[in-house]
Amino acid sequence: MSFDSLDVTKAAVNMAISSRALEESIIKELKSKNIYAAAVDIGGDFNSSIPKIIERAVVASKRSGITKECHVHDGAVIGATKEALMQIAIKANGYNIGGKIGIARSGEHLSVCIFMSMGVLYLNDVVIGLAHRAIPNL
Repeated sequence: MSFDSLDVTKAAVNMAISSRALEESIIKELKSKNIYAAAVDIGGDFNSSIPKIIERAVVASKRSGITKECHVHDGAVIGATKEALMQIAIKANGYNIGGKIGIARSGEHLSVCIFMSMGVLYLNDVVIGLAHRAIPNL
């Protein structure tokens, strides 16, 4: 059974917005459908956190078996994560952020979703960034 980019993107969004308590059950359910997924928490000052966010996405995708140890897969995760970050950069620039990265893959489709709360003190806003890449099966 293969899935298209829309199915994989929905899985990445579900991972990013899920609670930690539900995360493992969602991963298990997706895996039964041949969609591999992972999520990782992020936080801190947006501008200074960008390199760490990208690094966390790459590490999470490798640890969970979404991607393999190769520059093509690393580049796809980095590119999708950077694109998702750039979608939210205008709103998040200069703010403290906290949230989660959701990553999903099935076949050649890879999606990264970044869901975060940002703000100062108790005045928070919510933002989401989303990107897709096509990568070869190795």
